[in-house]
Amino acid sequence: MKVLVIGGGGREHALAWKLAGSPRVQRVYVAPGNGGTARNGDLQNLPITDPAALADFAEHEKVGLTVVGPEAPLAAGVVDVFRARKLRIFGPTKAAAQLESSKAFAKDFMQRHGIPTALYATFHEPAAAHAHVDKVGAPVVIKADGLAAGKGVVVAMSLVEAHEAIDFMLVDNTLGVQHNLGGARVVIEEFMPGEEASFIVVSDGRQVVALATSQDHKRIGEGDVGPNTGGMGAYSPAPVVTPNVHAKVMQDIVMPTIVGMSADGAPFTGFLYAGLMIDGAGNPRVVEFNARLGDPEAQVLLMRLKSDLVDLLMHATDGTLDQVELQWDRRVALGVVMAAAGYPAAPRKGDVITGLPADTDEAVVFHAGTALLDGKLQVTGGRVLCVTALGDSVKLAQQHALQALSGIHFDGAQYRRDIGHRAIKR
Repeated sequence: MKVLVIGGGGREHALAWKLAGSPRVQRVYVAPGNGGTARNGDLQNLPITDPAALADFAEHEKVGLTVVGPEAPLAAGVVDVFRARKLRIFGPTKAAAQLESSKAFAKDFMQRHGIPTALYATFHEPAAAHAHVDKVGAPVVIKADGLAAGKGVVVAMSLVEAHEAIDFMLVDNTLGVQHNLGGARVVIEEFMPGEEASFIVVSDGRQVVALATSQDHKRIGEGDVGPNTGGMGAYSPAPVVTPNVHAKVMQDIVMPTIVGMSADGAPFTGFLYAGLMIDGAGNPRVVEFNARLGDPEAQVLLMRLKSDLVDLLMHATDGTLDQVELQWDRRVALGVVMAAAGYPAAPRKGDVITGLPADTDEAVVFHAGTALLDGKLQVTGGRVLCVTALGDSVKLAQQHALQALSGIHFDGAQYRRDIGHRAIKR
C-alpha cells in the first residue's frame, strides 16, 4: 500500500515514521515534509500543499490511505475534497474541524451539549472586551478565535497582561491569527486551576479508541514560566489521568462530543484531542479541542504504540473501530523540543544543525522546522526538533532524551531540561 501524510511538522514526521514501519506499507509520501523526512530513505517528500493537487496525486499514484497531520488543511476542507473523489482519507471534514478552527464554535458547542468547560464570553469589539476584563479581573484567559499554531492563548495573571493580549489579538494581530469569517474575535474565559493533560482518541464518527494519556509543557521556560508556545516537550503516560479521571473524560467529555457532533450534522472522524484541566478533586474540564494529534504529544505516543498504525486507521476509515484493541509499550516516552533562537516571538531561521545522533529503538529525533538545503540541515521554523526517548520511568526517559540531545548543535538553541517534572515529583 502507498500512504500519503499531509503536513511538514514534527507530528507528520512521527506519523510517517510509524506508518513506514507497517508491513502493509510499500511507500510513504509526505507533503511537503521537512529535512528529517528528506533524510529518511523510507519516506519521500512531495512539494504539494494544494488540496486538489494532493487529491490528483493520490488518485494517480493509487494511494491507499491519506492521513492529515496539521490543522490548516483540515480547516481548508482537504478531507471533503478527497471524499468527494472517493479517496480514503483519515481526518475530520471542514465542518467538524471547526471544533479547533473556531474557539467560539467549540465553546458554544460545549455549552449546548453540557460538556464541562470554563465560563466564557466572546467579543468582536476591543472596548467591550477590555470592559469585560476589568469587570471579571485576573487571572483570566484570552483566546484568539482562529488558528494560531498553538500560540493564540494568553493566560493573563494580571489585568495589564489581559489588556495587552486583547490588543494583540483584536487590534494589532501580532500573533498572526487566521481570523474566521466575520473578522477578529476573542474568547475570554475564567481561569481554571489544576493540572493539564492531553486526552486523544481516534474516532470513526460513532465509536472511539482512546490513545495512551500524555501531558505537554506549553511554557518556554523551565518551571513552566514565560510565554506560551506550541509545546516544548511531552511525556506519556500522564499519571494525573488516573483510571477514575479516564472514565470521567470518556463519559462526560469524549462520548458527548462524538454524539453531539453527529446530532449537529457534522460527524467527527479523525484524531480528537481534548486538552484538559483536572482539578484537585479529579474533575476534568475542557481547555480546548484540537481536530488532530497533538504536537509534541504525537511523538511520544507513537514511540509507545506497539500496534500497527495502518490497521488502526483503516478500521477508523471503515467505521469498524469496535474491532480494535491497542497495545502500548509499558515504558515511558518523553520528548524534549529544541527550538530556534528567538522563539516564540521571532524565531531565527537559517542556522545550521549538526551532531544528530542515529535513531535507535530507544531514541528517535523527529524533525519539525528543518530543511535540507545544499546538503546542509537548516533551521526553518520555531520548533526545530523533538528528541524522543523511552525509559523505565519518567526520570530515566528524561535522562535518555537529554543524552540523545547532548551532541546536537545549532546556534541559539533553546530547550528545557525539566520536561516531565510534575510526574517526577509525584
